[in-house]
Amino acid sequence: MVEAVIESRALTRRFAGITAVDRLSVAIGAGDAVALLGPNGAGKTTLLRMLATLLRPTAGELRLFGTPVGDGGVAARRRIGFLSHQSFLYPDLTPTENLDFYARMFRVAAPGERVRELLERVGLVGWAHRPVRALSRGLEQRCALARALLHAPALLLLDEPFTGLDAGAAAMLADLLRQAHASGTTLLMTTHDVARGLEICQRAVVIVRGRVVWDGSLAGAQRAEFELVYAAAVQGTVGA
Repeated sequence: MVEAVIESRALTRRFAGITAVDRLSVAIGAGDAVALLGPNGAGKTTLLRMLATLLRPTAGELRLFGTPVGDGGVAARRRIGFLSHQSFLYPDLTPTENLDFYARMFRVAAPGERVRELLERVGLVGWAHRPVRALSRGLEQRCALARALLHAPALLLLDEPFTGLDAGAAAMLADLLRQAHASGTTLLMTTHDVARGLEICQRAVVIVRGRVVWDGSLAGAQRAEFELVYAAAVQGTVGA
């Protein structure tokens, strides 16, 4: 039986009377690669922030690695890598200094070796000693990905990881994500680059107004069904 890395039941998050995630239930098994899709304002970022234990649910139940988040949030966080719109990098530090800091915080074995390995993997060796504030958006995103991968997370959460990247950087990122998934990492990714996301993921979850409207494999006949549901979701004719 595949271990459930994520299990949510009636998960809800409200902000000042606005419901961003509405009684959402989903299960994601170990080793899955899942594209989380939907129109702007569907609740995707809010959901990822709850899964990253950065935001508390208003109601419902959330289990990560089989443990209720309220009981094991800190332990779960050590097994999660999170790449979001915010890089969580210190702008006045270099990529090397940032990654060294996070490697030590996560108690990564042989931190210096691991930092050098990741800088090479994301193509940042030539910028390793320049302040992050001097890097382009694409280079900063590469460094943020290295930060998310430092501690070899069991679960990698990615919020629009391809935004602002040129074609070369996007292709490199896609290759790194495929490598992470091949090594056993569970992926959950939001992206507006649907074609690229579906090249990496084997399953899609479509949400509209904080609710799941489609969840399934992208193989065979289900792919055509997904495309119809997703098109209707983006056009606003699902969940209205």
